[in-house]
Amino acid sequence: MQNKDAEMNSKIGGKVMDGSDIMELVENEKVFSNFVDHKFQELDRDCDGNLSVKELQPAVADIGAALGLPAQGSSPESDHIYREVLDEFTHGKQEKISKIEFKEVLSDILLGMAAGLKRDPVVILRMDGQDLFEFISSPTFDPEMLTIFSEIELPDGSLQDYIIKAFEKLTVDQGMPPATDPWVAINIVEPALKSLRIDPQQPVSQEIFLAEFKRATESVVQHLKEQPAIVAHSQNTFDGSGIKQLLSNKFESDKILDSALKSVPKDRHGKISKEYLRVALDVIAPSAGLPPIGAVDQMDKITIKALEMFKADDGKLVKVDEFKKLLTEVLGSIMLQLQGNPISVFVNSVVHEPITSSSTLLQT
Repeated sequence: MQNKDAEMNSKIGGKVMDGSDIMELVENEKVFSNFVDHKFQELDRDCDGNLSVKELQPAVADIGAALGLPAQGSSPESDHIYREVLDEFTHGKQEKISKIEFKEVLSDILLGMAAGLKRDPVVILRMDGQDLFEFISSPTFDPEMLTIFSEIELPDGSLQDYIIKAFEKLTVDQGMPPATDPWVAINIVEPALKSLRIDPQQPVSQEIFLAEFKRATESVVQHLKEQPAIVAHSQNTFDGSGIKQLLSNKFESDKILDSALKSVPKDRHGKISKEYLRVALDVIAPSAGLPPIGAVDQMDKITIKALEMFKADDGKLVKVDEFKKLLTEVLGSIMLQLQGNPISVFVNSVVHEPITSSSTLLQT
């Protein structure tokens, strides 16, 4: 994945965010203490040496923004995470927290972010139309666009509908920010199409589509020059190497498996239901280079298949050693499936104007 990110960085002039800056900040005791002093003073509006729930709100909002959450109040799901962050600071019951408590929780949160970025680095791309122009000028443009045209299924669609759908199929590799993003659609694609004045009655054929799409893309290039799009790009490939590395180190794997066993309940005889294999697997996931269950559809299918193979849902109670053996076998099954068919996941998100906030907590 890092090679791909380096290639993307070189190609589009992006900056790789791998968590190293955050890690360096937190691990330097003197620098981090100064950082905390400054931020605490900034948040402590009444200067009483403690932070109230109200004074913590800008910090919580900044952490949510750094995690990619929409603004508070946008959805029940994101609001739940904001409450969880606040509860981390206040332990769910305190009215105010001290600077020491603020520093400890902030350190944990930032180290968690750094670990996440280390696993899945993010490349920040400034897309100004140059790479899209190179794509238009390349010999691969015509064949690639004709392939995309053949994949579009719009029986009653107009020529403009086909062009919009084609833009949605282009990738950042080709120099196109995600056209499904509302900002890109409103600020780039729609104005570009409007300037072309495409006849809604014009028939749709390969030749007409290719000629008009090229015109539309040239217009998008011009709009990106005037208003570049900033895109956060991440890529992760699950090929089973993380599981292989974990299982090859018996001391490390035993430690991780034993830790996972502590997260599942046992009956009075010390036995564990096989239904908890899924829970234990989720605990192990970060150490095995796997995403959490529910995060990646393709991975969920492989995981479910492995669990079904060992009848994880039959409710049978097994001894701890047998449960541990089953967990290892499930991991092995997932590893074999991934080695034969690796799964790559790409995420591209347009970075919009930062949310106005009285705090600049995460700006280092």
